[in-house]
Amino acid sequence: MTDIEIARKAKTKPIIKIAQSIRLKQKDIVTYGDNKAKIVTRDFKKQTKQKLVLITSMSPSSAGIGKTTISIGLADALKRIKKSVCLALREPSLGPVFGIKGGATGGGYSQVVPMEDINLHFTGDFHAITSANNLLCSMIDNHIYQGNALKLDPEKIMFHRCLDINDRALRVTHVGNTKNETPRQDKFTITAASEIMAIMALSNNIEELKERLSNILIGYTKRNKPVFARDMGCVDAMAILLKDAMHPNLVQTLEGTPALIHLGPFANIAHGCNSVTATKMAMSLADYTITEAGFGSELGAEKFLDLKCRLNNLTPNAVVMVATLPAIRLQGGAEDPKTCNLDAVKTGLCNLLKHCENIKLTFNLPVVVAINAHPGDTEEEYKAVQDVLDWLKIESVICTSYTNGGAGCIDLANKIINMCESNVKMSYAYRLTDTIEEKITAIATKLYGARGIKLSDSAKDSIKSINKLGLSELPIVIAKTQYSLGDNPKALGIVSDYDLNITDIELKSGAGFIVAIAGNMMLMPGLGKNPAGCNMKIDKDHIIEGLF
Repeated sequence: MTDIEIARKAKTKPIIKIAQSIRLKQKDIVTYGDNKAKIVTRDFKKQTKQKLVLITSMSPSSAGIGKTTISIGLADALKRIKKSVCLALREPSLGPVFGIKGGATGGGYSQVVPMEDINLHFTGDFHAITSANNLLCSMIDNHIYQGNALKLDPEKIMFHRCLDINDRALRVTHVGNTKNETPRQDKFTITAASEIMAIMALSNNIEELKERLSNILIGYTKRNKPVFARDMGCVDAMAILLKDAMHPNLVQTLEGTPALIHLGPFANIAHGCNSVTATKMAMSLADYTITEAGFGSELGAEKFLDLKCRLNNLTPNAVVMVATLPAIRLQGGAEDPKTCNLDAVKTGLCNLLKHCENIKLTFNLPVVVAINAHPGDTEEEYKAVQDVLDWLKIESVICTSYTNGGAGCIDLANKIINMCESNVKMSYAYRLTDTIEEKITAIATKLYGARGIKLSDSAKDSIKSINKLGLSELPIVIAKTQYSLGDNPKALGIVSDYDLNITDIELKSGAGFIVAIAGNMMLMPGLGKNPAGCNMKIDKDHIIEGLF
């Protein structure tokens, strides 16, 4: 059966029963039908023995690597062995759903449901963020139209419109082309990469949300004076649009494990983690919280640890490194990564080992490799991978959660329980007091394997502006390709003896970080030659096919 057929046949519990399983009462939630809800209470007592487990991966293929599938399988496995557990995951974006990668609800018998709702509009969080973002853009252009009292320079506006669809035609747009308006060039980012998304994911409450919104740098005057969102007078209006989206969403896995799915910044062009609120809430409701960070260890995991954990005093007790033989073969140069290729596995294994090194050496955290089983895998290839991992004293386990649900991750669950008994003292890749150049260099050399960095003139100018604003001690978010450890998506395996090209730097003063754009990275993706949306159907009874 397809993923959507499996999800549709699932016998799920009423969402109130799922809420009750983690000590929530009817008054603590607002239901959206019988199968999803928002958690509206904030009256939680912090647990003292809760365990946080981070799921990351080696460099993935365009089809993904199965982190969500393993996350769900691990949570279901812990539940099977009578552990108190809750998932904290990101919401899917419509861009990948209708593009190449598809949705983000797991796969096979390791899914969160209702799969169709979650992958599409869900509870409207992304639409609220899009609306708030574009309200601010409208206010900016209206301010200019109404006389431009602040003397905003139309050529120096830094805040842009967004849309939750892959649309390369919107990478460059022109606005204000009608009579009596001031024409200027603009652009769209995808909603998952917008600053409002990051702000929402990093805000603990409505007061912090408003503070962060007010601090958004929208541009400069003609005399180079910074102008912020608070100067537009619409911060409260934006917060009103976002108030319901602040609440985490509660759903369940196919096996009835509670899952908080909330917000979803991309990890390649944003910070790649679900909301701080959802993570903290899950930790207050269960003994084990399973969460994931997007793409590989050098992207989502680095940002999860250097940004999210640092700012919120969180430390994972264990890290799961997801790998697949197809991904290893791909990194080894295989033309067809879906078929057995022992030589490519031996060659591509270096990529997996570098990602393990990132977690163990840079962040000083314990790691276990979860090999997400795929059709076409062979015992000979498994042995080649596990023999090297054993030699390096890195634990590993083969997981079959896609075909067997939680039962396929029992071995992983037992390893995680043992790992979580040890005390850990996490390190960071850089110090916040380092210069902007030093922080980018630390990430590039320690996690990517680069020799150093090369800054464009535009990036150098941006650094000067940020230093002038006194914001150089903000953390760094590097936007780069997810397919390689470097900035060239075609450079496979381990990439070395190169300088990371930083083509531009953007200040996200509301979110509280600095974005360094590496290589030819677009903040608005485009559709591929054969978009997934072209293979979707809906019949007269509203039954959807082709969603995955």
